[in-house]
Amino acid sequence: MNHLHRERSPYLLQHAHNPVDWYAWKPEAFERARAEQKPILVSIGYSTCHWCHVMERESFENEDIAAYMNEHFINIKVDREERPDVDAIYMEACQIMTGGGGWPLNCFLTPEGKPFYAGTYFPPRPAHNRPSWIQLLRYLADVWKNEPQKALDQAEKLVRHIEHNEGVFLRKETEPGLSPGAGFLPTDMDAVFSRLQRDFDHREGGFGGAPKFPATMAIRFLLAYHYFSGQSEALDHALFSLDRMIGGGIYDQLGGGFARYATDRAWLIPHFEKMLYDNALLVSALSDACMLAQENATRDAEWARRERLYSETIRETLQFIEREMTHPDGGFYSALDADSEGVEGKFYVWDQSEIEAALGDDAPLFCAFYGVSAEGNWEEKNILWRPESFETFAARKHLDVDDLKKRLAEGREKLLALRATRIRPGLDDKILLGWNALMCSAYVAAYRALQEESWRQTAIRSMDFMLEKFRQDSSDALLHTWKDGHAQYDAFLEDYAFLIAALVDLYEITFDLNYLRQAEKYTGLVLSYFSDPATGLFYFTGSNQTDVVMRKKDLQDNATPSGNSTMAHNLQRLGILLGRTDWREMALQMLKQVEDAVKTYPRSFERWALAMLMEVYPYHEIAVVGKGAMETAARIQSRFLPNGIIAATMQGSDELPLLAEKVAGNDTALIYVCRDFTCQRPVATLAEFWELVR
Repeated sequence: MNHLHRERSPYLLQHAHNPVDWYAWKPEAFERARAEQKPILVSIGYSTCHWCHVMERESFENEDIAAYMNEHFINIKVDREERPDVDAIYMEACQIMTGGGGWPLNCFLTPEGKPFYAGTYFPPRPAHNRPSWIQLLRYLADVWKNEPQKALDQAEKLVRHIEHNEGVFLRKETEPGLSPGAGFLPTDMDAVFSRLQRDFDHREGGFGGAPKFPATMAIRFLLAYHYFSGQSEALDHALFSLDRMIGGGIYDQLGGGFARYATDRAWLIPHFEKMLYDNALLVSALSDACMLAQENATRDAEWARRERLYSETIRETLQFIEREMTHPDGGFYSALDADSEGVEGKFYVWDQSEIEAALGDDAPLFCAFYGVSAEGNWEEKNILWRPESFETFAARKHLDVDDLKKRLAEGREKLLALRATRIRPGLDDKILLGWNALMCSAYVAAYRALQEESWRQTAIRSMDFMLEKFRQDSSDALLHTWKDGHAQYDAFLEDYAFLIAALVDLYEITFDLNYLRQAEKYTGLVLSYFSDPATGLFYFTGSNQTDVVMRKKDLQDNATPSGNSTMAHNLQRLGILLGRTDWREMALQMLKQVEDAVKTYPRSFERWALAMLMEVYPYHEIAVVGKGAMETAARIQSRFLPNGIIAATMQGSDELPLLAEKVAGNDTALIYVCRDFTCQRPVATLAEFWELVR
């Protein structure tokens, strides 16, 4: 047993019985490296990573290899989800050295933590122009022993390169004194759309080829861009992409919820791990699409079909979250593994004979709809998917759609029960602040779209969990990860940013001012401890964190939004709700810093693009005051209005600038629509309101 047995991360605990003398990322490992002047091997992965499991079985469980590692290196295991700051630094070193990255990430450091070599998976024997793991270890141990200056020089070059890269996406100068709405034009957003358009996969939906990720932030940008511009192709591609994902194997057709990505272009073959953040972001995107569909469903059959599809998918996905990813106290677990019994996807795939035995006479219909065959569609097994929609299949088979859906639902229920008897994939049950905040926002978005009260209550309970469990003792500061009653590691920028966003989201469906006060408090903390005055942007780590070799800025939107792009949104919204024009100015300055990068590389700056859109088409400041204000506000929010900021109160209130001096109606709520706190004449009906915002 090594030093990892004291840790709580499921990934680190998976390695606690390796013969490798693993340390966690703790001071004792670096103290020993400096004392013995040995290089450090830091191996980074996460509990649901398939190739991490493979390399563990092949190399880290091998007694001879472990003995060599223990003799020549100080070995540190890192859960990238616990320490995304560590992962970001050494992943960039790997990308600089090799042109690519991934996990497991294996990086070799000086005793001071500076990287001098990095790579990903290495096999136990040489293969595919790649040395074996033991060959690499011997080579680097020899370099450190006989040519240490070579390693030290390389480390200095890599650190300088990483520090230089941070400025690549930034403008060198920004314009002082810009006001909200200045500096960006509709043509700028047209340029962003045009660049995104080049990557459209018109045949299968989404962007580019395999592997294919959901790209939810790009989809949400396309929906909002269509709302403002009327660009039909933006809308069509966003909805087509969602349709194809829902019909593909990336969506769990039995249990709901989405896998992390598809390994093929057509969304059929998932990488079977399920991540909390993907499902949170997809529920939010589906909720936008669902609201759009609801507006048009009564006059168009295709919109009606999509409204049913999106609402069903939202419900099924949240049922999956509640069934498999929710802690009894209200937090959300991180991920489900791709593997079970050491085999990728085994829990999810089917032989046709299994389905026939379980469903009997209903099996032919079920197999025909879900693309099941005797030969299978993946490694002689079947991944369930929907080659056709319910409506198209029913028409072709001369069936009633409702009857078809009922029969298929009965079949799914039987197979789901049968699947539950299998050995389950591993659950990563650590609870991360930032990912939980994303899921809280997803529940808010789903509630807005479908007005399911239980989802509003889940969002409230989730926020209560976060504010209680992640607070540091005697401090307003927060921690990053919680498990088994214990929280640890200082929270990162993304934790605070996603939490602030969720607090604002929750305010807009409860109108509980406490949520805004909490958002204001944590925004002040971010400004105090994460700001870089030179750029107006934010570091990923706080100023009091000293156990990493450098402080980096999190700029690009990747699998999750960046902390910086999320803070730009937060400053825009809170600037309006709290009357902080200085915060709105900060958001605009942040956007000016990355303007060129957003236009040139929108696939890496998707949430930035959406924040920029809110400057071109500034927010409607909506105040609802009087009897029935909460109900009226809920009805407003059930429709798609991407640039709406809303506050509501039963009686006049001066606690928020947006509500100040707003007179309530005698018998009904009055709705005020303002821009920069200059309001139009209040209206009393929703029809009049929608006419105003148009």
